[in-house]
Amino acid sequence: MGAAYFYHLTQKPLEVTLPMLLGKALQAGWRVTVRGTDAARMDWLDQKLWLGPEEGFLPHGLAGGPHDAAQPVLLTVAHEAANDPQCLMAVDGAEVAPDEVNRLERVCILFDGNDRAAVDAARGQWRTLTGAGCSAQYWSEESGRWEKKAEA
Repeated sequence: MGAAYFYHLTQKPLEVTLPMLLGKALQAGWRVTVRGTDAARMDWLDQKLWLGPEEGFLPHGLAGGPHDAAQPVLLTVAHEAANDPQCLMAVDGAEVAPDEVNRLERVCILFDGNDRAAVDAARGQWRTLTGAGCSAQYWSEESGRWEKKAEA
């Protein structure tokens, strides 16, 4: 049984925070699916990951290619992940179901703390997942470093 980790982004944008979390997930030996809600936005994230520093290269692919199943990190808008992940990272309000939290090692929900609608959506996801009995943690970078603020 896994857990959902909510990341309230206030200091650093998604394109900075996501690579850091992906690196940690890959170090844990996990395959990762990054689920978004907009194909153009996932393409944008794909480009950002390719432009990262060489020493921090993150092997990844955008869903729809011939090697989706082999990707250590797969960016997609689909709910079914072709790369058999142990970790799901949901961005831009992508939905996460309680059974996914229970099935995977980790689910990370990243949301923009400067966007009221994103904060409201994350609160709704927290209520849905914890209401279904999922373990959850809420992390904030408001102080300039990541701190756990709540756990359920």
